[in-house]
Amino acid sequence: MKIISWNVNGIRAVERKEELGKFIKKYDPDVVCFQETKAQPEQLDKIKEKYSDYEQYYHSAEKKGYAGTGIWIKKTLPKHEMVTGMTMRDDNEGRVSRVDVNGYSILGVYFPNGGKSNDAWEDKLVFYEHFLETVNDLRKKGRKVIWCGDVNCAHQYIDIKRAKENDGKIGFHPKERAWIDKCVEQGWVDIWRNLNPDTEKYTWWNLFTKARDRNVGWRIDYFFMDKADLKLIKKTTIENDQTGSDHCPILLEV
Repeated sequence: MKIISWNVNGIRAVERKEELGKFIKKYDPDVVCFQETKAQPEQLDKIKEKYSDYEQYYHSAEKKGYAGTGIWIKKTLPKHEMVTGMTMRDDNEGRVSRVDVNGYSILGVYFPNGGKSNDAWEDKLVFYEHFLETVNDLRKKGRKVIWCGDVNCAHQYIDIKRAKENDGKIGFHPKERAWIDKCVEQGWVDIWRNLNPDTEKYTWWNLFTKARDRNVGWRIDYFFMDKADLKLIKKTTIENDQTGSDHCPILLEV
């Protein structure tokens, strides 16, 4: 099963740039977890029709043109069930989508940025904790859990080009990084870093400063799995060549 996570920064925009079709043709994924879809379901009829090989599920934000997640799954895959949100909080920004298939629970997540205000920052930290409770509960129930998406935090110095300049700022703040440490301590493995311990590679670049041209980036998109399931992994990659968004896709085969 080939799973891809991609923050598209507007799924309709990526389609207009003709990058969505190129992406599907090149990678032929079984499951795609999209973040920042920025669309209401009624605005996606043309995309659903064009990519009809996939069951397409969207969890849109109440606020139009904002946030939102989606999951595409090939119709040829076995019976599956779609779930949205987290059990311990309202998800009116469409930040969590989940599909259960083949004994797996695959969660695509768009974590809050937290930079708008102090309240937004505090809510980001609460979101982190609620999400960790959610995936821990799924694991306790015997599910093989894969969670992925835009975590909006670079974990280690190797994950950000200008670490010293950004140390302590939101996105590379000690409290956020400590939460990822906590995930690791509780048995969740950052798959790409686990397989590439010394490689500097990024998944997001600031559009306004044209940082991608200079590869001044951040690795803030992840796949996590329980360490007990690492034997199921075939490969994982960061697909830097795919354009259309300020993020690039990440890929996992299990």
